[in-house]
Amino acid sequence: MSEARAGLAQGEDGQWRCRWCEATPVYRAYHDSEWGFPVTDDRRLFEKLCLEGFQAGLSWLTILNKREAFRAGFANFEAEKMARFGAKDTSRLLADAGIVRHAGKIASAINNAQRVIELREEFGSLAAYAWGYEPDPKSRPKKVTHEALQTMVTSPESIAMSKDLKKRGWSFVGPTTVYAFMQAMGLVNDHVHGCHARDVALRQRAALKPPR
Repeated sequence: MSEARAGLAQGEDGQWRCRWCEATPVYRAYHDSEWGFPVTDDRRLFEKLCLEGFQAGLSWLTILNKREAFRAGFANFEAEKMARFGAKDTSRLLADAGIVRHAGKIASAINNAQRVIELREEFGSLAAYAWGYEPDPKSRPKKVTHEALQTMVTSPESIAMSKDLKKRGWSFVGPTTVYAFMQAMGLVNDHVHGCHARDVALRQRAALKPPR
């Protein structure tokens, strides 16, 4: 593959995309309509932080295929409802074959729901908090290549956000998890140059006024 097309794959529709999304149509649709596009909705931001925690040790495709079951099991990731989950809910979730049945990760999601409510009281919203860690565009690579992405599993901002969340009592929010959250929610645009979705994400970010 030529250098210009490294990290990309051309679909049957003729569009060039980040190569990682070509595994399944579900993955491709996620790439084309969600990944890397800026999000300021608190529910979606919290959902992604929770699901990134569940992904630890697994593939994102595994979690994506189970996302609707996760939404059903975790009250659509409405933090106020999740924060009230008790022992019966934990038992129900541990018996739910549609999700990842990991006791520690389930307990973490419930704990983090309680913590996000505290965080909102201080910052007004999870969005205002999270977008406060958006990197300075000048610190980002001038060209996002497949090779560059192999070295970009964390960033100074994801390390700082992870450290602060842990101080606030959050769990399953390591720097790599937080960086993946930033990639997915559009705080960084890691679509490879040449991917058709990269320019779409750039336009959406240009039109966005981040909450502060």
